[in-house]
Order: sequence, then structure tokens, then C-alpha cells
Amino acid sequence: MGAIGEATVGQCRYGRVLLKLSGEAMQGDTAFGIDSPTVEYMAEQIGGLVRLGVEVSIVIGAGNFWRGEQGTRTGMDRATADYMGMLATVLNALALQAALERVGIQTRVQTAISMAEVAEPYIRRRAIRHLEKGRVVIFAAGTGNPYFTTDTAAALRALEISADVLLMAKNRVDGVYDRDPRQHADARRFDRLTYREALQRGLEVMDSTALALCMDNTLPIIVFDLRNPANLEQIVCGADFGTLIFDGQPGRGGGD
Repeated sequence: MGAIGEATVGQCRYGRVLLKLSGEAMQGDTAFGIDSPTVEYMAEQIGGLVRLGVEVSIVIGAGNFWRGEQGTRTGMDRATADYMGMLATVLNALALQAALERVGIQTRVQTAISMAEVAEPYIRRRAIRHLEKGRVVIFAAGTGNPYFTTDTAAALRALEISADVLLMAKNRVDGVYDRDPRQHADARRFDRLTYREALQRGLEVMDSTALALCMDNTLPIIVFDLRNPANLEQIVCGADFGTLIFDGQPGRGGGD
């Protein structure tokens, strides 16, 4: 596989993808909030896929601003804390939209909570039409319901738009390990896992609801490091980077 920019549309294994970004990825090396150079870097990576003809949708977390457990630890009820987190995802979505449009990529933000002045409401058929027209669609505000994470929102939206793969971008972690590689030098990385193996081992891929949803609908998941500038394009074009989580059947989810 060539360097970034050398692939062609015909080489792409996945024609429609959903990219899950964590809120922490948006803050880069800063302690809080949004780091502009990091967001610009993300926009360039995503723009490379769009220029290949790949249809790209995105779900972003909010950990750079707020986590629901922060509120519940101080006595806030879970639903209120989760709604605050949903609102924080909209901040990240608008920042990424602005960065994408600065590099010439048409982008639409759709929210699961109505806020017509800043974004479209989530409408499945409209989202699919945007993708078909070559626009990036960013899904914000999670599922619109408390008690569900943005991982679950990513799995749900990926299935609703018939994405070929769910791409789980990690920050400085190049796949799924049996334990935290940042704390354990002997941690072992998995090249491939079945959904059941990931669930039974309790691996920190995504929350169990999201993983079970992918398993029930045989949606392949690829966990990779977004910081490597070649990873995203080459994964979409078929390179075996990161960890593939699938149903274990040859030829499915990018198998043999």
C-alpha cells in the first residue's frame, strides 16, 4: 500500500464509513477543551478520505469538556449529567465542521436534540443523501437519550446509515490490548478478535451495549491510532492496521 494520497477510489475496501472520535482526541496535548492544530490535523485526514470518494460520517465524544460521571459524583442525577455531555458533543462537532470546511470539505452537523439555529435535526434519510452527495455528516448529541454513551450512538448511526465499517480512533493506542499498553510494557496487542472474545475478555474496546449491537448486526469494527497520519486512508483502502473485531467468518469485515 502506498503512502497517503497515492490510493485511488477503486482501491478502497470500504465505501461508507463511520468514524468514532473521542472527545479527548480533540484536546490534543492540552489539558482541556479544543486544540486547534489537532482539529486541523483531523480535518486533513478526513478530507483525504472524502477526496478518494469515501462517504464519511462521524460521531464525537465530549470527554475534553464533560463526562457524565463527573456530575453524578457530586450528586447530580444521571439523566441531567448525560444531557450536559450531549450538549458538549455539539461544541466538538461544530469545531470539526469549521475545520473541515476550511479545507474545502462540505460538512453537515446533525443533532439528536433539536437546536435548529446551529445544526440540522438527525433525519436518517437526509443524512444518507448528504453522504451520497459527498458531504461529511457529523452526528452530535449522542442518541439523544441519557444512559447511552457516544460509543452506542456510533454503533447505532453506523447501522442506520448502512456503513461498511465502524472505525474507532484511539489516541496513541494502535489497537486493542489485553491490558493498558501505556502502563504495561508487556501488554499484547490483538490483530483480530471476534465480538464474543472482546466481550468475554472484558477488553476496553467500547461499552458492552455498543459492542453487542455491532455483534448482533455483524458490523465490523477497526480500532486504530489516529495519530499515525497514514493509518486512516490505508485502513479504508484495505491495509491491516490496528485491530479488527468481526464475526470470525473468512471474507467478512475485511477478512481473508
